[in-house]
Amino acid sequence: MKTWQADFYRSPQKDPNGQILWELLICDPNRSFEYTATCPQSEANATWVTDQLQLAAEEQFPRVIQVFRPQSLSLIQAAGRNLGINVEPTRHTLALKQWLQEKQYPVTVDKPPPAPLPENLWGEQWRFATLPAGELIDIFAQRPIPILSVPEFLQPINLGLASTVPVPGVVIYGGKQSMRLARWLAQAHPVALNYIAGAPDGLILEASLADRWIVATFEDAEVTAAAQLYQQRQQQSQGLHFLLVQPDDSGMTYSGFWLLRTE
Repeated sequence: MKTWQADFYRSPQKDPNGQILWELLICDPNRSFEYTATCPQSEANATWVTDQLQLAAEEQFPRVIQVFRPQSLSLIQAAGRNLGINVEPTRHTLALKQWLQEKQYPVTVDKPPPAPLPENLWGEQWRFATLPAGELIDIFAQRPIPILSVPEFLQPINLGLASTVPVPGVVIYGGKQSMRLARWLAQAHPVALNYIAGAPDGLILEASLADRWIVATFEDAEVTAAAQLYQQRQQQSQGLHFLLVQPDDSGMTYSGFWLLRTE
């Protein structure tokens, strides 16, 4: 079944009368299929998008349409509902973003300032960790972890990472809140967990299409050095990293594990 990536947004181009145009772009993950259509802003609605999806599909609708831009999501979701197509919000639309960049169209998404995690989700402790790329999947994929997110396209072997490359991560010991925190994270759809230098320094969780959450803040020089190493290792691992939530450091039980990647 096919996967499409789609964007519907104001075009940098205008019609001959200077009117604003909206442009729909659709491609598949390897760009063997591409489709474009434009309409005046006055016609930019779910009915128009529905009609275009039908034209693009010809005889076979995709299984899923992936959308990265928040401003595009509601109209494409409405069109998807009209046609029985699942629409997935995700930042991982690499083919579509490459196409937009080639057309010199904007791909950046406005993001709000990071918000603190709700107090009832705070873990008891956290630390940085590192695992060899060759062991990352084997260690966690076979364990009974209630919430496990290991997308195939993020697995080290599919990124071409050598088995010895260190993949950095963050481990949160959630104590009695461990499962509640893991469930909240699952609903938030984690994308990346990045170190941000500041006063104080912090770990910022990028989630969903544009959400940002403050996971931790710190001013300790030793922790800052570890955070800088964590970020350096992300560069060595093509942005791949992980987030692990567990009740304590016994290694007996786990609540949630996510493979993440900084774009």
